[in-house]
Amino acid sequence: MIRLLSTRPITATALLLWQRQYAVSAAERLGSYASEDMTNVDHLVIGGGVVGLAVGRQLAARQGNTLVVEKNRGFGMETSSRNSEVIHAGIYYPKTSLRTRLCIEGKNMLYKYCQEHNVPFKKTGKWVVAQNDEQAEYLRQLAEHCADVDVPVHMVSQKQAKHDEPCVQAHAVLASPTTGIIDSHALMSALHQDLTERGADLAVGTEVQAIHRDDTGGYRVLVATGDTDVPYMAVRAASVVNAAGLWADRIACMLVPDDHEWHSKYKLHFAKGRYYLHTNSSNSPSISVQRLVYPVPDKQITSLGTHLTLDMGGAIRFGPDLEWVSSNTDYATDGGEPIKKVAAAIAEYLPMIQAKDLAPGYTGIRPKLQLPGGVFRDFVIKEESDAGFPG
Repeated sequence: MIRLLSTRPITATALLLWQRQYAVSAAERLGSYASEDMTNVDHLVIGGGVVGLAVGRQLAARQGNTLVVEKNRGFGMETSSRNSEVIHAGIYYPKTSLRTRLCIEGKNMLYKYCQEHNVPFKKTGKWVVAQNDEQAEYLRQLAEHCADVDVPVHMVSQKQAKHDEPCVQAHAVLASPTTGIIDSHALMSALHQDLTERGADLAVGTEVQAIHRDDTGGYRVLVATGDTDVPYMAVRAASVVNAAGLWADRIACMLVPDDHEWHSKYKLHFAKGRYYLHTNSSNSPSISVQRLVYPVPDKQITSLGTHLTLDMGGAIRFGPDLEWVSSNTDYATDGGEPIKKVAAAIAEYLPMIQAKDLAPGYTGIRPKLQLPGGVFRDFVIKEESDAGFPG
C-alpha cells in the first residue's frame, strides 16, 4: 500500500495553497491547482473495499495507469469486513434485478477465483426455514422463482431435516446447495495483490474532498493525504469509478449543485446490524450445525433475518439484526433490540438458544437506497454520460 504523493516538484504557489488550507473550501482549493501541479492517472477508483479492489484489479489489466484511493488506514475496513461472509446463491430478488444476476454469475466466478488464488471458502449450503403454513407457502413460491432464474434449490422433508440437522426446528425447509462462506479478508488480500502485480496503486489514508469535471475532459479530484508535510494533493483522472460504499452518495453529489436530483435519487439509508456469538460456555447447550440457517425474510427483503452462519473455523454466529441509523460510522454494539428479543427470534429455528448463550460480537452497516420500510431498490451500476459525466 502507498500514500499518494506528488511526482512533480512542489511549486511556490502550491506551497502557499497548502499553508492556507484551512482558509478556503475544498472546491476552491481544487480549482486553484495548476495542471502541472496535479498527478495524472487514467483510472481513479474511489473506495478500497472489495468492490473497489476488484474494479481496480480489472482496470489495471487495461492500458493506462490505475489508482485506488481509500480514506481508511487499510483496505476493506467498513462494509467489506463487517458482514456475514456469505457467498449468496441469488434466490430472493426479482429475476431482472442486478442483485439476482450478480449473485448467480458472481458466485461461480468467486468460487473459481478462490480456488485459483487459495482463498479459503466452503460451499456449506443453506437452509431457509419456515415455522408455519404461511411461511411454508412462501418457500414453495421461492422454489418456483429459483427454478425460473435457474438457481438450484430443493425442498427438504421434515424427516430428512431432522436427520440432517437435529438441532434445527422447522415446519418446512428449502435448501440452497450453492450458498457458501468465504474468508473476506483473505479475498481482499488476494485482490490487492493482483492489483499491485498488475501495476496499479492503492493509496490508503487518502480521502476525497472535492471533484470537478475538467473542461478538457476527465476529472479533477482533491484528496486529503493525512501527511502533515503535504496534506492535500490534486489528481487528474480520465475516468472515475465511485465504489465508496457507505459514502457513495456523498462522493456522487460532490459533482452536482445542491438542487440536483442525485441528492434524493442516490441518498443512502443506513441499516445497522449486530452480530452475536454463541458463548460455548459450560452452561450453554451444545449445538452442532453443518450449514447456514436462515428464517423467512421480511416482505420487502430489507433484511434476511437474524440468521445462523458459520465462519471458516466452524464457529457459530448469529445476525445481523436490523436498526435504521442516521450515522454511517455508528459501530457501537450496545443499543438495538434487547438480547432476549434477539434470542427469541433465533429460538424459533434453534429452540435450545437462550439470551445467556449469546454474547455481542461486532456490527456492520449496510448502505441501502430503499427507505426504511420502503419497497425494494436494486443496486446501481451506471455510467453517467446522460447526466453529463462520462467515464
